[in-house]
Amino acid sequence: MKAIYMQKTAVALACSLLVLCALFSGCTSPTGTGTTRAPTTVSTPPPAPPTSEATVIPTPVPVETLPPEQDVALVLSKQRPDSSIHLLYNGGKGEIFVQNIMMKATLSNGQVVQQYMNNGDRKPRRGDELVIDGTRGTDFVQVYITSAGKTYKIREESLVLSYL
Repeated sequence: MKAIYMQKTAVALACSLLVLCALFSGCTSPTGTGTTRAPTTVSTPPPAPPTSEATVIPTPVPVETLPPEQDVALVLSKQRPDSSIHLLYNGGKGEIFVQNIMMKATLSNGQVVQQYMNNGDRKPRRGDELVIDGTRGTDFVQVYITSAGKTYKIREESLVLSYL
């Protein structure tokens, strides 16, 4: 009888000891950062005096060729029947350098649409595809690749639906 009482006491003592250890180690504290940052003051510059606004015309960037060791394969097409514009990335020997791919389409209705293949989580992979809803008219597309830290405009093309 005394042995059973001793076993119950030992088990109760061990459980109590585990609870105390958990409390002291902070395992029961609520999740959170626990640290607070000191507030910082940001000084804002005084507003600039109003000036007459001039229309800024961007300087066109010429189409560039990637260096041979950074070359990758892209397929740009306009699909029927919905006039969607597709950019398919097929990789290549320079795919390890590719950080981002951007397609900019100026549609025949005047709308400008940009899409990026890098969504911030990962680099582009073989088989990745961008799709933009195009128009039945002539859409102007520019493709930019950021490879090894430098951005190249690698393609500039007017896309028209082929009815043949």
